[in-house]
Amino acid sequence: MDDATMWPHVPERLQRLVELAYNLWWSWRPEARDLFRMLDYSLWNRAHHNPVKLLREIAPEKLTAAAKDPAFRRHYDAVMKAFDATMKAQETWYATHYPELVDLLMAYFSFEFGIHNSLPVYAGGLGILAGDHCKEASDLGLSLVGVGFMYPQGYFHQHISPDGWQESIYEQLDYRQVPVQGTRTPHGDACLIDVPLNGRDIRVAVWQVQVGRVRLYLMDTNVEGNEPWEQELSARLYGGDHELRIQQEMVLGIGGVRVLRALGIEPTVWHINEGHSAFVMLERIREFVQQGLSFPDAAEVVRATTVFTTHTPVPAGHDAFPFEMVEAHFSHYWGSLGLERDEFLRLGAHEETWGPAFNMTVLALRLSGFRNGVSQPHREITRKMWHSLWPGVAEDQAPITSVTNGVHLPTWIAPEMDHLYDKYLGPHWVERQDDPALWQLVLEIPDHELWAVHQQLKRKLMSFIRERARWQWIRGEVRPEQVLAAGTLLDPEALTIGFARRFATYKRADLIFHDLSRLKRILRDPWRPVQIIFAGKAHPADEPGQRLIQQVYALATDHSLGGRITFVEDYDMHVARYFVQGVDVWLNTPRRPREASGTSGQKAALNGIPHLSVLDGWWHEGYNGANGWAIGEDHDYDGPHAQDQAEAEMLYRLLEEEVVPLYYDRDRDDVPRNWMQVVKEAICSCAPTFSARRMVKEYTEQMYVPAARSRRSFESRCEEEMSVKRKP
Repeated sequence: MDDATMWPHVPERLQRLVELAYNLWWSWRPEARDLFRMLDYSLWNRAHHNPVKLLREIAPEKLTAAAKDPAFRRHYDAVMKAFDATMKAQETWYATHYPELVDLLMAYFSFEFGIHNSLPVYAGGLGILAGDHCKEASDLGLSLVGVGFMYPQGYFHQHISPDGWQESIYEQLDYRQVPVQGTRTPHGDACLIDVPLNGRDIRVAVWQVQVGRVRLYLMDTNVEGNEPWEQELSARLYGGDHELRIQQEMVLGIGGVRVLRALGIEPTVWHINEGHSAFVMLERIREFVQQGLSFPDAAEVVRATTVFTTHTPVPAGHDAFPFEMVEAHFSHYWGSLGLERDEFLRLGAHEETWGPAFNMTVLALRLSGFRNGVSQPHREITRKMWHSLWPGVAEDQAPITSVTNGVHLPTWIAPEMDHLYDKYLGPHWVERQDDPALWQLVLEIPDHELWAVHQQLKRKLMSFIRERARWQWIRGEVRPEQVLAAGTLLDPEALTIGFARRFATYKRADLIFHDLSRLKRILRDPWRPVQIIFAGKAHPADEPGQRLIQQVYALATDHSLGGRITFVEDYDMHVARYFVQGVDVWLNTPRRPREASGTSGQKAALNGIPHLSVLDGWWHEGYNGANGWAIGEDHDYDGPHAQDQAEAEMLYRLLEEEVVPLYYDRDRDDVPRNWMQVVKEAICSCAPTFSARRMVKEYTEQMYVPAARSRRSFESRCEEEMSVKRKP
C-alpha cells in the first residue's frame, strides 16, 4: 500500500482510510461503504463509488472536519475493528473444518475478474462469477490467490447512437485512481517476468489487488522495452483475432505460473476457470520435467492437483487454434516437455466444424483431474460434448461433475433487504446464509413490510434511470427521442420486467416481440400496465447481437408503445445492482440448452424478485413450481422455429393469465398478498441454495481438499523414494 507520505492531506487520525480504500473488502461491507459516503456524498457518487478516486479528489478540509467529528471517528473505529477482525481471523470455516490443510494455498486463474465497477477488468458473467468466488473464499478463510489480466483499457463503455447502433468506447485506466498497486518480489524488486512469444521474450508487469484476505495478481504487458504491439497485448478484454487470443492465453497460462514463482508463491491446488488458462498445465508440467520427471509422471502430478471448470455449453464457444498457429508459438517449447511435435499437438487435438485444431478445453480436460460444469444440465451437456475423450466409458459415466454457480450474497443484496433480514433472520444471518432452515424465517416477514421495501427499491431504480437520462440530456449526448427511450416515461406503479444480460442471439432478447400486437395489448392495458427494461452489451464483433440491441431500441422509441419499453445503456456491475434489486420480475429466455448456468436471476431472487425463465441452467434446478414461472417444456423441439413459437406462446400466456393478474390482485391495503407468497418462496428456495458460500464449500469439499491431499500423498511418496536412494 502507498505510504503516508503519498497521502499528506489525509489526517493521521484517519490514515487507515487509504489502506481500506485499497482493499475491496469495503465493497461488500455496507458499514465500510457508508464510511466513504459520509466523507462527501456528492463526490462519492461522482467517483462512481470508488474510494481511491474519492480520497484523491476530496477537499482536505472535509477530511480535517471528519477527523474532528466524534460521530465519524466512532464509525471509523468500528469499521477498522471489523476490518482487522476479518483480516486476522483464525477460526474461519476452512480452518475449523480442515485444520491439517490450513497452510495450503489454492491458485485461481481466470481471464477476467469482476470485483467492483471501480476496477473495470470484466465483461460479464464469467468475470462476475470469478469475483464472487474470490470474495467468498475470503469470507470462508480459504488461502487463495487469483491470477488474471490488468486490462489498461478494460472492457468497452457502451453508447447507443440515434439509430440504435451500439458504439464501443474505450477509456484508458488511470492507475492512480483505481484500487491496484505494484507488486514486489520477496527481494523487494518490482515483479517483472518474461514470457516467450514469437521467438522472443516479452516482459510482463504485475499489479496486485486485495480482495479481503484474497490477493489478485493481474498481468500487464504495457511495459517499457516491449514492442508497441506487445504493449497492446493486454490492453483490452476480448478484443482482436485468434492470433491475439492465443498470445493472451500464453501470457495468462505460462506467465501466470511464472508470476507466482517470482513472488515465492507455491500453490497446492490450481483451479482453471474456463479453457483460456489451460496453458497453466503445460507450464507446470515443464517445471516438473526440468526437475527430472518424465512427461507422464509430471502430467500425473498436474492432473492430481488441477481443477478445471468449463462454462460453455456449445462447441463454437470453446477456443480452438489452427495447428500451424500453435506450432508457430510452441515449436521452441514442446522440447522442454520431453515431447515431439505430434505428441504435443495431440494434447489438444480436436475436430472442429472448420477442420482439425488445437482445442483449449480438450487440453484442459486431458490434463486436469477434477472437472466440472456449472449446473446439473450443463454437466450432462458437457459429458455429451466431450465423452469421446474417454473411449470405452459410457457417456453418463464421463468423469465430469457439476458445481452449480452461486452469487456472493453480501455483494448483491440491497441494503434495505439486508436490514429487513437483520430484523427477521437475526443480525448474523450472513454467517448462516447457506442454511435452508434459516430462510424459512422469511415467511414470518409481514407482507406489507416486505412489499414496502420492494417498492422503495423500485423507486430507487426508476430514479437512477431517470437521472442517468437527465445527465445524458444535459451533456448533449442524446436527442429528445433517445431521452424517452432511456426511461424517462417509466411508471413506478406498473409491473416492471427486467431483461439484462449480454446481447447474444441465443439469449433471445427478441422472444417477447414474437407477436408484437399481442405484446402491445399486455403493455398498454390501462388498468394493469406492464413495462420492460432492457440492458446489456453485445460483443463489438457480434453484429447479430448488435442488431438485437437496435431492434429493442427501435421499439423503445416507438410512440405506439407509450414508453413501455426502455433500454438502459452501458450495463455494468453498478447498473446491475439497481436492476436485480428494483424490478418486479426477472426475465430470461435463452435458447435451451445453451445457458450453462446464469446467475443474474439468483441475484434477483435474493432481493425478492421472482424468476420468469426457460428451464435451462440453474433454473432447471431452482424452479419448484411456486417460486416463479417456467417458460416452455423440459424437452427438445423440432428446430429453432418450433421452439421460438412454442415458448413465445407460453410466455404470453404466463403473463396474461398468471404473472400480471397475480401482481395486480391487491387487498384493501393495496398489498398483493398472493404475489408476496411467490416472492417469499423465491427468497427461501434460492438464497441458500444458489449462494457463493454453498458453491465455494462444494469446490472445497469435492475438489480442493481431495487435490490437496493427493499432493500431500505425492510429496510423501517422493520423500520415501529419496530416502531409499540415500541409504547405503
